[in-house]
Formats: sequence, structure tokens, C-alpha cells
Amino acid sequence: MTETIDQRHRNEHIKEASGLLRGTLADGLLKHATGAISEDDGQLVKFHGMYLQDDRDLRPERAKKKLEKAYSFMIRLRIPGGVVTPAQWLVLDDIARTYANGTLRATTRQTFQYHGVIKSNLKRAMRAIDSALLDTIAACGDVNRNVLAATNPHQSGAHKAAYDLAREISDGLLPKTGAWREIWLDGEKVVGGEPEDEPVYGHTYLPRKFKTVVAVPPSNEVDVFAHDLGFVAILDEAGDLTGWNVTVGGGMGMTHGEPETYPRVADVMLFCEPDWAVRVAEAVMTVQRDWGDRTNRKAARLKYTIDRRGLAAFRAEVESRLGRSFEDPKPFAFTNNGDRYGWTEGEDGRHHLTLYIPSGRIGDVEGGPRWLTGLRRIAEILDGEFRLTGNQNVIVANVSAERRPEIEALVAEFALTSGATALRRNSMSCVALPTCGLAVAESERYLPDLMTRLEASLASHGLAEDEITIRMTGCPNGCARPYIAEIGLVGKGPGRYNLYLGAAFDGSRLSKLYLDNADETRIVAVLDALFAGYAGDRQPGERFGDWAVRAGHVARTESGMTFHDDTGALRQLAA
Repeated sequence: MTETIDQRHRNEHIKEASGLLRGTLADGLLKHATGAISEDDGQLVKFHGMYLQDDRDLRPERAKKKLEKAYSFMIRLRIPGGVVTPAQWLVLDDIARTYANGTLRATTRQTFQYHGVIKSNLKRAMRAIDSALLDTIAACGDVNRNVLAATNPHQSGAHKAAYDLAREISDGLLPKTGAWREIWLDGEKVVGGEPEDEPVYGHTYLPRKFKTVVAVPPSNEVDVFAHDLGFVAILDEAGDLTGWNVTVGGGMGMTHGEPETYPRVADVMLFCEPDWAVRVAEAVMTVQRDWGDRTNRKAARLKYTIDRRGLAAFRAEVESRLGRSFEDPKPFAFTNNGDRYGWTEGEDGRHHLTLYIPSGRIGDVEGGPRWLTGLRRIAEILDGEFRLTGNQNVIVANVSAERRPEIEALVAEFALTSGATALRRNSMSCVALPTCGLAVAESERYLPDLMTRLEASLASHGLAEDEITIRMTGCPNGCARPYIAEIGLVGKGPGRYNLYLGAAFDGSRLSKLYLDNADETRIVAVLDALFAGYAGDRQPGERFGDWAVRAGHVARTESGMTFHDDTGALRQLAA
């Protein structure tokens, strides 16, 4: 008999042998001689919402002194739909000041994460998170991660339905293991009785991460086409929800120099009725569980599964598992993928204030905005709630008319609206250096300086108030979704970036590589010339990304060498 060789990726064996995500984490936390954990546990702890990191700025000096790297953990919360009460905000603020690096960071996926939590403080931080009735389960790892929703459920019935769906999907697709409470909260260990199981995931969970969002046109602030699974609200003439278009196969990650990896915009697969949406979500995820590549993690995301198998076959399998067929997608259209800033008023008379948070970093800037203190003071008097957006911003939501003047006074006192120029309002960046182990270039720390130079260029051409999306990442994994920004900058090496152009302002079309491995001087010079051309040649209402395509600066059709882009079918649907 020929022995079968197990060709699965090493991570599959780690998951399978982990005892449903326990590994040796509990023992590793007791090893005080190191600030790190074992390599295998470093993979498992992601499922608990954490990454082991170190401060890369300190590596050279610590290496000279023969010291261990300055290890700490990033902790990410699960907050489906991005809603936080004032009481929860105060707890999260306390955790940032007590156990982390003194900041909260709003992510590009509608949640918070902490940086700089040392190993000896992990349990204390997790207990504080639990005390606020929040958790970090499945915020990272090969599972369905935090589910995004169209930002404000007070805006309309459809927005409330989007928020409710995000919560239902997040809760329904959570891992069932008791490992999280057992390890971090000293919960009761599972012994005897019925064996513990993962009825949806199985013992090896998914081949890779899985990201889900819920959108309500005409705003695409959740970037529905950049995610594995999306639900787009379809409304009738009265604005009432009739069902959801389901999108599949989006994803941003790629690897420099490996053309078999690429960003991809999602396909619009089918239309489902509201009461079928959660079941469709589980079916899509379980098909990916069974069909995804478990030998090569770089080819394991849903986008590659669909490109290998074909959208028709994937849809047929989803319908087969649900025992029914679905209608084809309905027409819809988006106008933008940004946030609405400033005050808005709902039909119920409640008020909502969207604040621009540079790169989502909520801290106190010396001589500038005091985000951490200002938002804490707002939380102390707020009679509504906070809502995070997919663009790293914060909405002070559901404010009564009586409270609004007090909120406005605090916003002014702590300078919470300063520096919100048109370009910055449409910007995003990942954390990158010094904590991300994958970063090859700066992002969050550098983008503000680059934008200052670009703003001067825009102003010289009369474009200072024009809305143009710009996003930067320190590596090609695309956490800030740069490949669907009109100006995308992706780290290639220290001080050098690839420049991408030509994406759509509504987030529905990929950009193309325009400039490879360029430094700041080259990037600014090239963009200045393009801004000049845009100012003189644009048609009424034409966006910068659309102009770049029409003017021939980026290809109108795909070359087939790097990117996959199925926006033709999407445009037909949206027409």
C-alpha cells in the first residue's frame, strides 16, 4: 500500500493538533523569561484576536546589547457593525492608557485594536475587555472576521437591517470552542461529558481569513468589492429593503514579484431574500472551507477558489447546499466609498457627527488635536453611542438636540476637526512600522507628510477642494485597500513605493501599476504633472481615477499580467 503524503501547509497541522485553538498558550503565558510565545502558539493566538509583534525601531539597539526583541501584542476587538456605547468607550480608553501604548486605533474594518500590550498584561487587558461585554474572538485568524456594516442604523430602515445582519452573521459564524474564556478569563476547562466540536468550521477551520461586509447604496463606505463576501441592500422605490445582492471573491493581498497573487474585486453572484441572508453567508463560507487551497496559503483566499472553479460552479454549489436556486442579482449603483463628515440629522430628530481621525489613531497630539482626551470627555456626557466606520473614522451618533451644543463645545476645545482637508478626508493607511512584522516601508507615520506635499501641488492647480481617494500600505498585503484607491501607494522597500492609479471613486474598479519602486521626489513630481493634466482636461463631474483611464495614463482593459478585474459585469448591473 502506498502511503499518502500530506501536502497541507504547516498551519493546517498546527490547527488540527491545537485542541481547538488551545495549543500551549496557557503554559506559554507563565513563561516569564521571555516576552514572546512559541512559534506555533503565535499562529493560534491570532484566532483569539492577537498578533505577537515587536518594536522594530528598537531592534538594532537591543541586538547590540544582546537583548531579546521588544516583544508585545496587538489586540483586536470583535465589534460587528462598529457600535460602541459610551460606557464601553470609557473602558476601552482605560485599557489603552493602562495596558497599551496610550492610544486606541480604529481599523479599516470597523473595530479597535491596541498596540504595545506586554505578555504579563494580556490577561488583565482581556478581562477588562470582557467586563465591557466585548471580546476579541475571531478578530484574526482563519475564520470569519469582524463583520462590517453600513455605518449608521439610525439613518434608515435599510441601515438598521444592515447592522442587524452584520451582527447575526458575526455571531452565527463564531468559533464554538471554549478556549478563549478558558485561557484568558480562567474559565472552566472542558473535561468529560460530550466532546467539544466545531460544527461549522471543523478542527482545521478555514484555509485562510474570511472577510464579510454589508453595504447600503449609494454609499460603499465598507468597500464591498474588496472582501470575500458582501451583501448589498436592494431597495424598492420607497426605500424599503427587498433583499440582498451577494458578492463573492474580493480580496486585496498580493506579493511583489509573484504574478500568481493579485488583488481582485468581487463578483456579484446572486440575489437573496432577507430571511435567507445568514444561511447564504454560512453556505458561501463552508464551500470555501471545503474548496479552498490548504497547501499554499498564498493561494488560499476565496478569490483564488473562484478563479480556479469559476463563479457558475461556485454558485451552483452554494445553491445545492441550501437546496434551492436564487434569482440573479438586481441593478444597483454606488456613488462613493468615503464617509459623510460633519453633522447630519436623522428623521427622528437625533444628530450624528462624523469626525475625521487620521489613520484611525486616537491619541493626544502635542500641540494638536487631543483625540483620546476629547473623545473620553464626549463619552462622559454622550446620550447616544459611537460608531466606527470602515474608513478609520468615528461617528458620535444618536445625539439629542439638547446635548449637541455640549458636544460641539468639546469638539472645539480639543480641536477634533482640525486638519480635515479634502485629500485627508479620503485617506487611509495601515500601521506598518514599527510594529507590523510584514512592513517593508512606512505608512501611518509617513502618509501625513506626503499628503502635505501633495496638497500644495493640488492647490497650485486649483484642486485643493477636490475629493480624491489616497491610500498607503507598508507592504503589498493591502490592509488599507490601496488597490481600489484613486491614488494607491504600496511599500516596496525603505522609502520606496509602487504607485497605482485609475481606480473608481466608488471602490468598484481596481487600479493599475503606474510607477514602480519610486521615492518621494519621483512620486510627487509624477503626481504634480498628472494633477495639472486633470485640472485642464477633466470633464464636468469627472473623477481623478476615471480621468486617468480616459486620458490613457492607465490601461482601459486588463493586460492579463498581474490583476484580475471583473468590473465589466458589475458596471452593466449598475447601469
